[in-house]
Amino acid sequence: MSGGGTALQRAVLWALGLLERYRYIKFGIVGASGTVVNLAMLHLGHEYIFNQIEATYNKPYISLAVAIALATLNNFTWNRLWTWSDRVKTLEQEESPGPVSLRLLATEFGQYATASAFGSGLQYVLTLLLSGSMDYRVANIIAILAASVSNFLANDRWTFKRRKD
Repeated sequence: MSGGGTALQRAVLWALGLLERYRYIKFGIVGASGTVVNLAMLHLGHEYIFNQIEATYNKPYISLAVAIALATLNNFTWNRLWTWSDRVKTLEQEESPGPVSLRLLATEFGQYATASAFGSGLQYVLTLLLSGSMDYRVANIIAILAASVSNFLANDRWTFKRRKD
């Protein structure tokens, strides 16, 4: 009988792991859209908008900061609306039954940006370091991948954490 309990426990743990992976897959899809936003802005900024400024030091300092900021806004929006929508709805119902309050939205964005700050900083530094030996766009993709795990964990555990029943 204990073998059945163990099999049941394994099945439950597998199912719970699948649900967490599903959320991480959604986070990954949102992250892919953010990567497109990031790379597009990085390229446009470095090649055209900030070209005169950045050409002297051949590194995308300003373009990268703007690209990360826009991608963070993109990712917050889609993660809030899709990846963690179940948790957001619960929080909104606890907060107020009416439309979303600007205070709640500002708080969530502040938490999201703060939780993503480590990953954003890591992305910024790694992109600049790696861009000395490879194309800055490739360096940026590598840096985004390196930062994604910390961003998921920080936002899953803090910004969009599960609420106690």
